[in-house]
Amino acid sequence: MGKSTANILHSKGYTVYGAARRTDEMNDLKAKGMSIIALDLTNDASIVRGVNIILQKEGRIDVLINNAGYGSYGSVEDVPLDEARRQFEVNLFGMARLTQLILPSMRNQKAGRIVNISSMGGKIYTPFGAWYHATKHAVEGWSDCLRLELKNFGIDVVVIEPGAIKTPWGEIAAENLKKTSSKGAYAEFAHKVAENTIKMYTGNQLTDVNVLGQTIAKAATDKKPKTRYVKGYMAKPAMAIRKWFGDKIYDKIIMSQVK
Repeated sequence: MGKSTANILHSKGYTVYGAARRTDEMNDLKAKGMSIIALDLTNDASIVRGVNIILQKEGRIDVLINNAGYGSYGSVEDVPLDEARRQFEVNLFGMARLTQLILPSMRNQKAGRIVNISSMGGKIYTPFGAWYHATKHAVEGWSDCLRLELKNFGIDVVVIEPGAIKTPWGEIAAENLKKTSSKGAYAEFAHKVAENTIKMYTGNQLTDVNVLGQTIAKAATDKKPKTRYVKGYMAKPAMAIRKWFGDKIYDKIIMSQVK
């Protein structure tokens, strides 16, 4: 999704910086004229360095898109707390630190846009996704508070809530689940959930990544953006069932998928 968004914004004439741990995977963006920065969201010095590079070269940052994240799946009993903390470091605290460092510049220019990539998983839940869903629920609440704090400074805060998208996310989450809970008390249930996840993410029903790229680019550039954008396979129906039918009905529907 990040690459798609970068390509769209670059094609529209925006100066785009892409930040990633594995910069070798960003060579296609670099070849098109975009700037690539090595940045590790679990390393504060790396985050500070990345922001300073952009501010020194450009003098300002108008839009921050917090896109990094991954799904660490496994039973609550099985997932080591060090891994749970890493999930929060990448999915929440990394974006929070980036935002902290960029806000003084945005406040000084009395304008800016922060786009946080959450998930439909920030409004719903699935078995074995406790730590992932916890991070995305946190992103939702964190973003709402930030939006109110920055309103008087002319800075917008927008949340993107993707559904199931054609990316490696699902297969990575499934492999994490197998690795973490493939033995012991949860093994049978975990195997079913992992196989269903792989089946979904290798099927044809998922939303193309460029649909999300267009949505994120729109959220980043519209003069009057929405507070939230919901896009992607099953996002709206899943969130609606959770909201309007309550926990027990939602639980039954989710569990019926892994019998």
